[in-house]
Amino acid sequence: MRHVLVMTAASATGLLAMFGVDMVDMYFLTLLGEQELAAAVGYAGTLIFFLVAVSIGLQIALGALVARSEGAMRRDLASRYCSSGLVFSVIAAVIISLLGWIWLRELLAMLGARGQTLEYALSYAGILLPNMPVLVLGMSAAAGVRAVGDARRSMWATVAGSLVNAVLDPIFIFTFGWGLEGAAWASVVSRLVVFAVAWHAIYYVHRLPRRISWQEFVEDLGPLMKIATPAVLTNLATPIGGSFVLRTMSQFGDSAVAGAAIMGRISPVAFCAIFALSSAVGPIIGQNAGAGLYGRVRATLRDAMIFNVVYVLVVWLLMSLLAETIVRTFSASGEAADLILFYCNFLTGAFVFNGALFVANASFNNLRHPHWATGFNFGRALLGTIPAVYFGAQWYGARGVLAGEVLGALAFGLLAVVAAFRLTRRLEREHAPLPDVARPEGLDTERQPPL
Repeated sequence: MRHVLVMTAASATGLLAMFGVDMVDMYFLTLLGEQELAAAVGYAGTLIFFLVAVSIGLQIALGALVARSEGAMRRDLASRYCSSGLVFSVIAAVIISLLGWIWLRELLAMLGARGQTLEYALSYAGILLPNMPVLVLGMSAAAGVRAVGDARRSMWATVAGSLVNAVLDPIFIFTFGWGLEGAAWASVVSRLVVFAVAWHAIYYVHRLPRRISWQEFVEDLGPLMKIATPAVLTNLATPIGGSFVLRTMSQFGDSAVAGAAIMGRISPVAFCAIFALSSAVGPIIGQNAGAGLYGRVRATLRDAMIFNVVYVLVVWLLMSLLAETIVRTFSASGEAADLILFYCNFLTGAFVFNGALFVANASFNNLRHPHWATGFNFGRALLGTIPAVYFGAQWYGARGVLAGEVLGALAFGLLAVVAAFRLTRRLEREHAPLPDVARPEGLDTERQPPL
C-alpha cells in the first residue's frame, strides 16, 4: 500500500496540475459569456483526445517494456526499448497530426459541431494539432521516467508545464485579447515546457535513452507492437465512446454540450488520483512481475482497489456539497446547470467502476495480456456506453446521455477486476518468465526489486 500511495501521490500531483489548468481554461472562457466557446472546447478536446489515444498506447508499451527490463536488472535492454519507443511515438504523432489537420473540419462536423461553434473549434484545434508531436514526446519521456520508479521527476514535468499554462492563460486570453486562441497558445507553450523537463529527467538524470541502430529499431518493433497494438485499440475505445456521447448530446443544443464539457474538465480534477492510480501501479506490477514476485503483484491490485473505492466515496461527498458552487463559478445556466447538478449529486459515485477498469487494464498491459485490456475497453464502449447512451437519450434526454456514459462501465469494471486477480494467480502458479526480457543468470527472484 505504501508503494501504491507514494507512486499515486506523485502522479496525481502532476495530473492535478495538468487537469486543473484545463479546468481554469474553461473557467476563463466562460467569463467571456459565450456558451459556444465552452462547447467548442468540448468538440475540439474530444477530437484531440481521439488522436492522442494512439500515442498513449505507444507510451504504455514503452513503459511496460522498460519496467520489465528494470525488474530483471537489464538496464541495457531498458535503454534500448526506451529509445525505440520514443522514436516510434514521434513518427506516429507526426502522421496522426497531419491526418487530423487535413480533415479537421470534416472530423469536427462529424462530432456534431456546427455554425459558430464549429468555427471556434476549428480555430482552437488548428493551433493545438501541429504541436502534438511535442506533447507526445514529452508524455513518452515522462512515461519512461515513471517506468524506472521515479514518479517524482515525472510529476515535476507536468507541474512545470501546468504552472506555465496557468500564468499565460489570463495574459493571452484577456491582456492580449486573444480569447479562445489565447488558451490554445498557452497550451502550446506549456507542452514545450513539459517536454524540456521530462527530457532532462530521462536523458540527463537517468541516462536512459541511447543511440540505436536502424536494425535495433526494427527488431524492437516486434516487442513494442505486441503491447502497443492492443494498447492503442484499448485507448481508442474510450474516445470512440466519448465521440458517440458528444454526437448524441449535440442534438440537445450547445447548452447541453457546454454542461458536459464543463463536467469533462471538472471530473479529471476531482478524480486525478484515480487516473494517476493506473499509471502508478503499472511500474510496480511490471517490475515485480519481471522479478517473479507475483505475491506483490496481487497485493498491489488489492491495495489499489481499496484506494479506488475510498477515494471515490470521498469525492462523491465533496462534489455533492459543492454542486451549486460549481454551477455559479462557471456561470452555467439552463440545460448546462441542470446537467452539472445531476452529475454531482447522483453520478459521481459510479466512477469507482472506471477506476476498477483502469487498474485492471494497467495489470493486463504489464502481465503480457494487453489484449484483455482491449477486450474490456471495447466491451465497455460498444456494449456498455453506446447502448446506454442511446436509450438514455431516447428515454431521459440530456440527463440520460450523461447517465448512460457513466453507468456503461459498471459491469465491465467489475469483470475486469475479477479477471486481473485470476490472471495473477495463474501466472503465479506457472511462474513463467515474461517474454521480451532475458533474465540474467543468477537473478534471485526473491530479492527485493527496485520498487
